[in-house]
Parts: sequence; C-alpha cells; structure tokens
Amino acid sequence: MNTKDVLLELRTKNGLSQDELAEKVFVTRQAVSRWENGDTVPNTEALKALSRLFNVSINTLLGAPRQLICQCCGMPLEDAIIGRDKDGALNEDYCKWCYADGTYTYSNMDDLIDVCVGNMVNENCTEAQARAYMKQLLPKLDYWKRYAELSDDGQFELFKQKLIDEINELHIEGMPKVEKLNALVGSYVNLAYRLPSGAEVKFLNDQTTYLGNQLESEFGGERCFGVLANMDFIMVCTYGKDGADPELVLYKKR
Repeated sequence: MNTKDVLLELRTKNGLSQDELAEKVFVTRQAVSRWENGDTVPNTEALKALSRLFNVSINTLLGAPRQLICQCCGMPLEDAIIGRDKDGALNEDYCKWCYADGTYTYSNMDDLIDVCVGNMVNENCTEAQARAYMKQLLPKLDYWKRYAELSDDGQFELFKQKLIDEINELHIEGMPKVEKLNALVGSYVNLAYRLPSGAEVKFLNDQTTYLGNQLESEFGGERCFGVLANMDFIMVCTYGKDGADPELVLYKKR
C-alpha cells in the first residue's frame, strides 16, 4: 500500500471526513486531500500526529517500506506490540516487552535470552539452537551495542528487586519464592475473574506492560501461581492450564 491508500483507509475506517481529520492533526483540508491524492506526503510532524491519532506506526503510515524488529530482542514488530515512550508515542525501535512507557525492561542479556528461548523451542527448534541463535543475534542489535548509553545504571533492576522482596515477604502458602520478574503485556495476562455474583471482571489494562512470572505450586497438581506487579500494586492468582479457572489470591496496593 502507498501512503495515500493507507491514509484514506484509516480515515474512512475511523469515520472521519477530510475536514475532521485536518482539524485533529492541525493541517488544512487541502493538505489532507493532497495526501490522499498522492500529490504530497505528510511531513514529520504530521506523521507523528497521525501516528498518535490512529495508533499506528509511522512505518505503517508510509506503507510499511521496511520490516521493523525490536532492537533489544530481535522480534518482528507489528503496530500492536510496539513499545511506547513516556508521552504515549509509539517507539518503533522496541517491542512492549523490552520497552514500556519509556523504560527499558532488560539490562541482562542472559535473562532476556532465557525468556526468548522459552518461547522459541518447538519441534523445529531445540533449546540449544534457539540459545545459540539469540547469543549471536542480540549483540548486533542497537540496544545492546549502545547499552552503556541507553541503560539507567541499574535503577530499573533495583526496582524489580524491591518488588521481588515485597512479594516474597507476603509468604503466600504454597507459592515458591520469586526469583525473577519478566515484562508481560497486559493483553496476554489479563484474565477474567468470576465474582460471587457470577459476573466476570478484569483488573489489568491490555495495553500496559507489567512485571510478573508464573510459578509451579508447592502443593503439586496442574494449577500454577501467577504474579503481576508494577509501581501501584501486587497481584497474585492461581489458574489451571492455559489460564483456565483463575482465582485471585491477593491484590495489594503499594
């Protein structure tokens, strides 16, 4: 798709007239018309405004001329999983798992490799193959090449350790000690809990990145503990295979 086609599709999909779109991105209706006719393309500031309005990357607005990959973990990027800066703007260099609200969530390459390998192993890729591939790939990515410049001198790791200590101090029966917290996007862990009334409720935001982990119960069986946390709360639940029948164990404001 060309830029003109992308813009026309997004405008009509969102039910906007050319006048309404022009007003929202602070240009004239004639400018929007020229974009959609292919006479001109939006300038940098207009592209940023359009990206915010339609919640898509600038790469998408330009017709996806390049394949984006996360410059921390190497994952191919689509608009739905692109990380965001503190002001909410999409950052097309990173995925939500590696970069959340302006914060880099990994400072240890080996920890990231462990997480990635767990999701890569299948009948066509052994753990050894996946680990070797990631060890070769990650040092070539911009985040790790510029780590000394981009890192926060370990401040985020200190925050994660503080969370881990707080969680372990809860002494929840049957739950082993938390050793690590990984970045988890809300839409992947936002389970629906059944209330006594029969209604179901979700507590998380699908678009937010949290810190969490899954732990096998010390009681045995198929149910696991799930731990999620951020600056505002700690949540512990149990659930069956693939998140079935979740039960809330604890929700604690920090």
